[in-house]
Amino acid sequence: MKIAVLSDNRAEGGSLEPEHGLSLYLETAQFSCLLDVGASDRFIRNAEKMNIDIRAVDFVFISHGHMDHIGGLPAFLEFNQTAPVYLSENLLSQIYYSERNGFHRISLDVDLTPYEDRFVNVGPGIVFSHELTLSMASSRQYPRLKANQALYKDAGEGIVPDDFDHEIIFAFGSEQLFVYSGCAHRGLLNILDSVRLSTGKKVGTLMGGFHLLDSEKGRLYESPDEIDSIASALKTNYPETNFITGHCTGEKVYERLRNKLGNQLNRFYTGYTTIIE
Repeated sequence: MKIAVLSDNRAEGGSLEPEHGLSLYLETAQFSCLLDVGASDRFIRNAEKMNIDIRAVDFVFISHGHMDHIGGLPAFLEFNQTAPVYLSENLLSQIYYSERNGFHRISLDVDLTPYEDRFVNVGPGIVFSHELTLSMASSRQYPRLKANQALYKDAGEGIVPDDFDHEIIFAFGSEQLFVYSGCAHRGLLNILDSVRLSTGKKVGTLMGGFHLLDSEKGRLYESPDEIDSIASALKTNYPETNFITGHCTGEKVYERLRNKLGNQLNRFYTGYTTIIE
């Protein structure tokens, strides 16, 4: 399969535009799809520069309801008028908020009812199709990520802490799985544990954000010892898995994980491409 990063916080050279968002293009022998659509229409412009035809995409997968992953959806729905959009059955019925940098809304504020016939709602069960699995991360074996404490939602009964019932995981493959984690709000280790239990298959490559942020003035996230513990668990439990991250993985966190995981961990950016066999 071919994977190209159309939108990420970072870009390396050239004319590609970075943003605080994430969108991946995935092409296999069976289909081509988008894994999230970034925060705006920048992923479309970047795709054109990378000679990727967004109009030919077969379907879109939305990992969760935050603006940096779904903000480009209105632009996509106009640009590509046929591809269905797979998302959690809870996603569009909730409003999402963050209190980082002041309390503010982080969900799409656009009327999508004209496109509702293109949405495929994914429930708590597992959806199988052509070696493709869409599921929720059900495992709670590992702790809640500390950056989640700044995230909230309103499902119609007032603002409460976000439980990420709108987050789903994408996995593809017959033996060695490719897993897309989105932002991994339920925790990378919980996601890997859930995929292993639900599919019985090994994860060959996991790609996406880890939602492990660098601590900053006024906000403390996972400590160095806690990051080391996560890295040790990844190395012990998933020694043959390749991890590729960016977006919501902090620079200092990445370097610490890299020191433990070595070449098992790499970083993506806007314009990054790879082939997975």
